[in-house]
Amino acid sequence: MHLFLLGVSHHSAPVELRERIDFSRRGISEALRSLSETPGTLEVVVLSTCNRAEIYSMCESPEQARSVLSHFMSSFHDVPESDLAAHLYGRTDADAVRHLFRVTAGLDSLVIGEPQICGQVKDAYTIASEYGCTSATLHRLFHWSFSVGKRVRNETGLGEGAVSVSYATISLARKIFGSLINLRALIVGAGEMAELTATHLHAQNIKQISVANRTAAHAESLAAKVQGVAVPWESIPDELASADIVVAATGSSSWMISRAQVSDAVTPRRDKPLFIIDIGVPRDVEPSAGDVEQVFLFNIDDLKTIVRENFARRQSQVDRAELMIGEEVKSFMLWLRSRGAIPTVVALRQRFENIRQSELHRLDSKLGSMSPESRAKVEEITRLLVEKLLSIPTDRLKSAADDEIIAKDADTLTRLFDLDPQSDAVRKEASESSENRSQAKVNEPTFFSRKP
Repeated sequence: MHLFLLGVSHHSAPVELRERIDFSRRGISEALRSLSETPGTLEVVVLSTCNRAEIYSMCESPEQARSVLSHFMSSFHDVPESDLAAHLYGRTDADAVRHLFRVTAGLDSLVIGEPQICGQVKDAYTIASEYGCTSATLHRLFHWSFSVGKRVRNETGLGEGAVSVSYATISLARKIFGSLINLRALIVGAGEMAELTATHLHAQNIKQISVANRTAAHAESLAAKVQGVAVPWESIPDELASADIVVAATGSSSWMISRAQVSDAVTPRRDKPLFIIDIGVPRDVEPSAGDVEQVFLFNIDDLKTIVRENFARRQSQVDRAELMIGEEVKSFMLWLRSRGAIPTVVALRQRFENIRQSELHRLDSKLGSMSPESRAKVEEITRLLVEKLLSIPTDRLKSAADDEIIAKDADTLTRLFDLDPQSDAVRKEASESSENRSQAKVNEPTFFSRKP
């Protein structure tokens, strides 16, 4: 079995394409249901954010997985495969693990070190788990990635200060206006990105924050958090005329703000600039609105300049984080390889335990005169003896350097001790052992398994 990842991100595709393959448009749950009907599938997690659309899977053939998932992504989003092909990237096994660890730690984000990506990865895993699309391997992988993200944030300076896309928006506004104290802002949307941006604006002591959302209650809730005011959705054109900063963050399938509305809003403003940042994917603001005089329109890709500056300042911390991730990838791959040895280890232990029990039973008549305490001592001594005899071969098998060595050693043990690693009893205990070991790691700091 192999880990395989297929995806598109801000590194490989422009916003015009990313907004066409945004899984949230139809819903992650719908994507999971569609994937579960795809022949030859095992485990899967779909991660969809404003800057990436990725599918993590367990498969028997990475080549086949790429073909199947590429076709799925094309058909699900109704985007020709020819439009996608040049922008898709695939990662296999250790490379897929490294990619996920970097994503969760914020190293692959538009703004290096952004904290909210870890929460988005957790949400993606939770949904896949609830739909029965994950089993031991992806369960372990994603929980391990959460620990990696936490370690990077705790042990490097990447998590210091506000380093999200929303804060990059504020940084860009300050470059245009300088101080934001006497300005008015309009937030269109009330989701996570809108709330983060509004929070940063509030921290800048901006004069007024107005919030518009299709659901009035959501607008009122966000406005209350930032001491702002909720305004009716229908009043957005009027609000544009009095706003200095407009943040659009709904990700609607149609333009929330048109060029005509922007043009009408700035006509009476004379030389007063209007700064619009469109962080929605799909975009919320008609792109040609940026051609209107005194209008400064930026979309999420325009933040890349800030990202490059941010990356330069944090490069030393990035290098430290990359070293940590390299260590964690090696540890995870060692665990993953050890899973291949579990059936043989279980079969070997069952064989030795059966021999131990058989010999104790054969000597039962001689041991019958012993006290319960002495009998228990014999039981304990023989059990410990078996454990000691098996400890070295078990550890050597589970810690072998690569899959080929594991397979060779497992085959040797199977022949020498006449084992049956595929028996129902062995497979049941191996499965339970794998799940328990995976959960134990979480509690410490194949494409799908279908939902029954």
